[in-house]
Amino acid sequence: MSNIYDVVIIGAGPAGLAAGIYAARAKLSTLILEKDSPGGQIVITEEVANYPGSVENATGPSLVARMLEQCREFGAEQKKEAVISVDFSGKLKKITSSAATYEAKAVIVAAGAIPRKICCPGENDLVGKGVSYCATCDADFFTDLEVFCIGGGDTALEEALYLSKFARKVSIVHRRNEFRAAKSIVDKVLKNPKISIIYDSVVEELKGDGILESLSLRNVKTNELTEYKAAECDGTFGCFVFIGSLPHSELFKDSLKLSDDGYICTDEDMKTNIPGVFAAGDIRVKSLRQVVTAAADGAIAAVQADKYIETAFN
Repeated sequence: MSNIYDVVIIGAGPAGLAAGIYAARAKLSTLILEKDSPGGQIVITEEVANYPGSVENATGPSLVARMLEQCREFGAEQKKEAVISVDFSGKLKKITSSAATYEAKAVIVAAGAIPRKICCPGENDLVGKGVSYCATCDADFFTDLEVFCIGGGDTALEEALYLSKFARKVSIVHRRNEFRAAKSIVDKVLKNPKISIIYDSVVEELKGDGILESLSLRNVKTNELTEYKAAECDGTFGCFVFIGSLPHSELFKDSLKLSDDGYICTDEDMKTNIPGVFAAGDIRVKSLRQVVTAAADGAIAAVQADKYIETAFN
């Protein structure tokens, strides 16, 4: 098959797969490139309860499997290849992967982002088992339980306020002795009776036998260690980490306009600063990073790519 496509999509998370569905359904020759297994962050989600219309007991993997099946039903190709360079300077865009070089009339960048991790012992083993990076996704699972919220920026404090609607107690763990978040948010946090603050502390270790059962904090000034264990009546608690995220945008820094923290800048139609190049999902500047918003981004990007191709190549 020719290596020239109407649309090449970089990334096979919900944004990339939604773009693939819409592009292929519009009869555009479509290639989706993904270095890992399809699905992005959602594949580690055991329950997807807030995606509109999802079946009861839907999981991240089951939702991704259906999206991938739809892509294939409409004729999109999907290859497991890492993109190593891009050239967006010409009318036909060039994408070089670990296996080949492709050309495309339009490109949709949906490479995603990952939450910044604590990088402490036990964290990776307990993701989805008490450790979370998304209050909107998982707060409901900790209704009437205790939770720890790690971080001290605007996002961490806003998420702590959200968590306080569900948890019976929220402890914010902040490595400094004062917050750098907006004063209006700090004031709300300090006035919330369900929220307490643990200053000058970082997470040293997370423990649990298949589920989070204890958390060790180290005071950065005294090096004193304090272990917090789940209440016997609860058996577990939540640890929500909000210390930033890392967009997979390094590959595009020399061609696309990025925000100060590395996210791709787009307009509401997912258009970047380069005609024919679109961005969708967690990699772009946006206020809410969820499966539903990623899928919406992908759909918009594909429709706009179709319109661009119709204008630029016909």
